[in-house]
Amino acid sequence: MAKRIQFGSTGGPEVLEFVDFEPRQPGPQDIRVRNHAVGVNYIDNYFRSGLYPTPQLPSGLGTEAAGVVEAVGSEVDGFKVGDRVAYAGGPLGAYSDLHVLPAAMAVHLPQSISFEQAAAVMLKGLTVQYLLRQTYKVEAGETILFHAAAGGVGSLACQWAAALGVKLIGTVSSPAKAERAKALGAWEVIDYSHEDVAKRVMELTDGKKCPVVYDGVGKDTWETSLDCLQPRGLMVSFGNASGAVSGVNLGILSQKGSLYVTRPTLASYAVPGAVQGMADELFEMIASGKLKVDVSQQYPLSDAAKAQTALAARETVGSTILLP
Repeated sequence: MAKRIQFGSTGGPEVLEFVDFEPRQPGPQDIRVRNHAVGVNYIDNYFRSGLYPTPQLPSGLGTEAAGVVEAVGSEVDGFKVGDRVAYAGGPLGAYSDLHVLPAAMAVHLPQSISFEQAAAVMLKGLTVQYLLRQTYKVEAGETILFHAAAGGVGSLACQWAAALGVKLIGTVSSPAKAERAKALGAWEVIDYSHEDVAKRVMELTDGKKCPVVYDGVGKDTWETSLDCLQPRGLMVSFGNASGAVSGVNLGILSQKGSLYVTRPTLASYAVPGAVQGMADELFEMIASGKLKVDVSQQYPLSDAAKAQTALAARETVGSTILLP
């Protein structure tokens, strides 16, 4: 018998329960992983709250963790019992001692990366990889805008952009977070609690604005983000920290300069055949020292509700993990 976090109805963190469960046997193309560390992400709140639908209730929660393969399906090729692995996708249920998932969703974890680092960085790091290297391939010398620059994804984006020679303007909500983003490599920082973001972007870019804006905040920053884009610039709306963007009038894109908009998800990029290569680039950035993984908050698995409450309240910096 193993332990996991589950929820029988959608709602706030109080719906989470710490229960005994019997993990299923791996299917032919599955592996079973004994988790050593589990990642906590905004998307977990979306499933728990009902913003994103779950296949059935009660449901497990979480999609990111790192651990050791304990069992493999009969058709699995490429993984064996004892392999160190990490994953950031697949069925819900990573908030657990044991998790069964398709082998195609897992990646081999080199000895140079700890389980804690991997659990803290997989989803966020692969997100930054596809955002900066695929959705819009940033180039040295470009000036970009990245919201929530001191958060889990933003902290990695600041470092990765700096390593590429990109001038990242980061938005934050406090002086402490501004200091953190600058220390991580942000070129400039805007504290939106008392500064006009669009006005400051105009000043910092000499009126040129940015070719791309990365926005994981959502509803609260949607129009501000559009106002920071150059004509024919790309708005990358990749998260809903303040709520989902809805009721968009496409005419506003023409009014603000024939803008492009995309709403990408990791699942569309980290597909079988591509995810290991993405992870290898991420792990190399960490191993080279260009990307430092900050595990700022650690909670026992049983305290998942506390971890989610802190994340939703924007009380965290860097990454948060659970320890089974």
